[in-house]
Amino acid sequence: MKNSPLADRHIQLSAKMADFGGWLMPIEYPGAGVLAEHAAVREKVGIFDVSHLGKVSVKGPGALEFLNSIFTNDLNRISDGQAQYTLHCNTSGGVIDDLIVYRNSPSDLFLIPNASNTTFVVADLIATAPAEIEIVNLHESFGVIAVQGPLAKDVIRSFGIDPAMDYMAFEHLTIAGCEVILCRTGYTGEHGYEIVPRWSEAAQVWDALAAEIAPLGGLICGLGARDTLRTEMGYPLHGHELSLSITPVQAAATWAIGWGKVSFSGSEALRDEKSAGAHPRIRALVSQDRGIPRAGMEVKNSSGEVIGVVTSGTFSPTLKKGIALALISNSSKLGDQVIIDVRGRDSVAEVSKLPLVTSNVR
Repeated sequence: MKNSPLADRHIQLSAKMADFGGWLMPIEYPGAGVLAEHAAVREKVGIFDVSHLGKVSVKGPGALEFLNSIFTNDLNRISDGQAQYTLHCNTSGGVIDDLIVYRNSPSDLFLIPNASNTTFVVADLIATAPAEIEIVNLHESFGVIAVQGPLAKDVIRSFGIDPAMDYMAFEHLTIAGCEVILCRTGYTGEHGYEIVPRWSEAAQVWDALAAEIAPLGGLICGLGARDTLRTEMGYPLHGHELSLSITPVQAAATWAIGWGKVSFSGSEALRDEKSAGAHPRIRALVSQDRGIPRAGMEVKNSSGEVIGVVTSGTFSPTLKKGIALALISNSSKLGDQVIIDVRGRDSVAEVSKLPLVTSNVR
């Protein structure tokens, strides 16, 4: 089990810790808990340690063209100083990982994949990269801190930084005397930023952020709240809504595919699947009773026929209802009533439109 560079901070606060992709990370903090941490992000501001996320450098002549031949999205759609969400698929269209690409220049790109998938992403890229392109796993060279919520702008402004950045833009600058990458990204549905400091300086940046959110009524948040926040938005989590067996077409993530590109890894399989049309799809479900869906629970139609399975399920602190993301038959329409087998009891849910709460990312 690996530790974040902020592990001692979480231990000092008596955080509840758990395994995330082989990393011991905070779930929630005493005195607040998931519900309060979730509300802080929706209403004020919260900070998260997400240093378990991977970091990878890809440098060399033709680096952008190489990654563009592998990843689904089109890196030519963005300019230097912009980031892009994309997918790394195998030849069958299964998702090895979903990740963010930071474009410093066509010959210098920085990747943030998921924690448990970083070694697979790096190995796959190295196996196919031209000799002149250097790929380096920097997983434990940088931390990652997320600042999320309607008051996130005020936190960033407190360090003398103009917070008026375009969504998915990033800059190299200084916070609390430390060089960082500041990007207008997030995983909560709120206005937010992600800060990438050096591993050895992550605690210094974290302490400065924690001091700034306190007078704003903000909270230090664990990954439990991060999960409830992202589920309300319908954001996929690899291993749940995206996997080697759940393709971007099934996950309704085709917006992250550059269909106009000649090819990319898995392009032929994904084009065939898209054309065929008959595939299960990730949809949102909202409980109409007191049932709380959980991953792995069967979903049935009104006739009792099994039509799919819950991929992520939780209690929504915002809606005060059980919610889920589920891979179900694409014959299911918005407004349809379905039945979730919640530990042997039928729970009625409605197929609903995403996001389940208003998006404020921009």
